[in-house]
Amino acid sequence: MSDVNILVAFYSRGGGVEALASALAEGARSAGASVRVRRVRELVDRQTMQLAPGWIEAADRMNAAYEAPTLDDARWADGLAFGAPTRFGSAASELRAYFETLGALWLGGNLAGKPAGVFTASSSPHGGLEATALGLYPTLAHLGLIIVPTGYGHPTLFRAGTPYGAAVVSHGAEQRPPTTDDLEVAAYQGERLARVAAALKSFRTAPSTA
Repeated sequence: MSDVNILVAFYSRGGGVEALASALAEGARSAGASVRVRRVRELVDRQTMQLAPGWIEAADRMNAAYEAPTLDDARWADGLAFGAPTRFGSAASELRAYFETLGALWLGGNLAGKPAGVFTASSSPHGGLEATALGLYPTLAHLGLIIVPTGYGHPTLFRAGTPYGAAVVSHGAEQRPPTTDDLEVAAYQGERLARVAAALKSFRTAPSTA
């Protein structure tokens, strides 16, 4: 595979989604893709962030490690993966705010026909993982993206993740990191996305016979 570009855009507060993003990126690279990993920024002020212990420190660390995603990143990508923790049953608003910057690309059809997937995290096993993943699917469809789920294409998906995308449960205040299985699912998702992106890019860029 050559000349296939994957954008991994995520929001993470405690590091769980960040770890999934890194594993997904490595999976895409293992399939030969070039990858950009980007973290969307906070929407609240630092005074509000102080109310949650460790939020400021984690945000400062991650913002130093990752650039914020841009329109150019989305335009550059042949495949896209979006990750965010669940907030009251839906994706964190920080990621949704990035979607709302993509209007110009939507209007120009720049995202149409590109594959995309999602990944997420919650603090409890029934904290909204699947609702969050499925809640992102309509946005991908509106942007013209082709949704690529994980399905059950890897044996580890019978122990971790969801058929809609990689996931992790942090168990609340324990802030457990992703397990080896969680990361394996994310890596599989990245590899799968890269391979689908390669196939679709060939199709999208093929000369018209009309």
